[in-house]
Amino acid sequence: MADEKKVKHVLGISGGKDSAALAVYMRDNYPELDIDYFFTDTGKELPEVYEYLSKLEGYLGKPVLRINPNRDFDFWLMQHNNYLPSAQARWCTIKMKLKPFEEWVKPYLDDGYTVYSYVAIRSDEEYREGYKSNNENLIVKLPFKDDGIDKQSVINILEHSGLGMPAYYSWRSRSGCTFCFFQRKIEWVRLRETHPDAFEEAKAYEKNAVEHGSPFTWSERESLNELEKPERIAQIKADYEKRLERAKQKRIANPLKKDEEIDMDELYGKSKVCLACHK
Repeated sequence: MADEKKVKHVLGISGGKDSAALAVYMRDNYPELDIDYFFTDTGKELPEVYEYLSKLEGYLGKPVLRINPNRDFDFWLMQHNNYLPSAQARWCTIKMKLKPFEEWVKPYLDDGYTVYSYVAIRSDEEYREGYKSNNENLIVKLPFKDDGIDKQSVINILEHSGLGMPAYYSWRSRSGCTFCFFQRKIEWVRLRETHPDAFEEAKAYEKNAVEHGSPFTWSERESLNELEKPERIAQIKADYEKRLERAKQKRIANPLKKDEEIDMDELYGKSKVCLACHK
């Protein structure tokens, strides 16, 4: 009699609402699947992310595996000559998110497993694609796209589970490193207000990078020293409030959306963020 086909199911948790909701959704709707939930830790995540991971583990009834080896942000920064990562040189996602995942699943693939990786891309995110593998036995599944789960449905899943949204959503639009270069200006201001020590650490990394010839700063076209000047903070906050007011006015014509959260993508336009970090 032939051996049963070897199958493994995995789901990456970023600390964001979408991947957390997908974990809840898969546990509740596909209990027959033995899914390994994993988190690739850069060592520089928001404290709210770690708190939320603990809550999520309680709901799932199993641990979220930490698969990143002992090579954190500081190690890889040194390997890249102290140059900061950026949208043009996104080494952080490659070295600290994608590579650890590939190294983790490789032994299973080498051993003849078919690995199903579940990714939390929603049905209302037509502009986003999942991780693409060169191995035919690593199959990416998009349950939210397949089942018509949009942003509001994700929020509903988390509310109904009792987990609610990760705490950082009160001031920031996404998970990821404390100093992610995809943050908008207003989010840098809020990081400074919410986690001043993390903001100071980001400034120190930036100063060191510039001294080593890095062409990039954390925030586009200005240093954090420039961004934190009182007049600049006032300007950033005023711009945010204007954008928010315009978005609210547009909502009046659509009563079905009047209570829906207005997120950063709606205010500033969609950005091509790292799915491995932010979902």
